[in-house]
Amino acid sequence: MPTDIGIIDLMLGLPITDPGKTYQFLKDATLDKQAKEEFQFPVEYMFKGVPHDWGKGADPVDITVKAMDQYGVERAPMAVRGDDQRRALKDHPDRFFPMGMVDPNRGMDTVRQMVRDYEEWGIKSVTCFPAGLMPQVDISDKKFYPIYAKCVELDIPIFLNVGVPGPRVPMHCQHVEHLDEVCWFFPDLKLVTFHGCEPWEELAVKLMLKYPGLHYATSAFAPKYYPKAIVDYANTRGADKIIYAGYFPMGLPLERIMRELPDVPFRDHVWPKFLRENAIRVLKLDD
Repeated sequence: MPTDIGIIDLMLGLPITDPGKTYQFLKDATLDKQAKEEFQFPVEYMFKGVPHDWGKGADPVDITVKAMDQYGVERAPMAVRGDDQRRALKDHPDRFFPMGMVDPNRGMDTVRQMVRDYEEWGIKSVTCFPAGLMPQVDISDKKFYPIYAKCVELDIPIFLNVGVPGPRVPMHCQHVEHLDEVCWFFPDLKLVTFHGCEPWEELAVKLMLKYPGLHYATSAFAPKYYPKAIVDYANTRGADKIIYAGYFPMGLPLERIMRELPDVPFRDHVWPKFLRENAIRVLKLDD
């Protein structure tokens, strides 16, 4: 892993000062007592050392920028919702780029919000967690189609959680097979998967080979657990398709991510694309 590349991290956020409030929507969706009453973080059963108290008592924007500086992260997306998030975008435009959030259950209201966010903030992408919606919406459901069409019109990618969700909610809406119909019907759409695509990562590779606009980001995985099929694909035909994304501070300490990352067996030509170049191209960050 080269050490002279300014990393672009597609999943890095501000400190989570109130986990209960942040993840209440998932507690409402789960039915088991442990998840509702014991977990601060919805997938505590999977992650060790979740940085719950990171940034406590400090300015959330300043401490995030300092952490980025410490670990060589040059830029990261930031939602255009929330006072601190908007302050980060305004005060540090060289470190954060704007990202919209969409909910297909809102129909045309969410499409109109996309346009406002694009015109006011210049959003570089939109994102959605299908299994976290209430009600859930399949990736290939018609409710998503106006969003996909607007992404094509605005020429911005959409980032979707794909694969079995960690929170104890149903998984069907995030099955990788849904991507096939979406990528077929929207050949100009740039779609990036978040959160692993497990246990169907080999199917995800097949679909990335099939569809030029489909990409994969490594969010929510400690580097030592990156799926073998994804690493092998990056090292062969998929160097342009695999993009770095962490999970800090949502679930993984940045120190652990950066400690493990150099041990990922990427070939030399993959690293610059993985850490930086693919994100710049897909999100048009140089524009």
